[in-house]
Amino acid sequence: MTSVIHHATYDSLKQMVGAGFIGELVSTFLEDAPHMLDELRAALYANDAETFRRAAHSMKTNAATFGATELAELAKALEMFGRSNNLREVGNLLDALHEAYENAASELKGLQV
Repeated sequence: MTSVIHHATYDSLKQMVGAGFIGELVSTFLEDAPHMLDELRAALYANDAETFRRAAHSMKTNAATFGATELAELAKALEMFGRSNNLREVGNLLDALHEAYENAASELKGLQV
């Protein structure tokens, strides 16, 4: 399986914050991200572009921090739809984001061990 985490980014973060603390950061991300995904779905359903944009921005920033580049790129695309108040064009990107999150979460869990 191809890695979905950019290991140089992850290792740099690990070196910067320490091996113990990166585990806490990953755990927090793994707890928060499903709520962000729920918030994105609810905002899409409610056609609330600003809430959608903020949730996508948070997901993008957190994913990039850990080197989850595909997840970050998808979140960035979704953030742009929110910024342009054009949620009708989201299509299946939210499903792709969810799948990218699941892949990144699985790999991050493995890196914690």
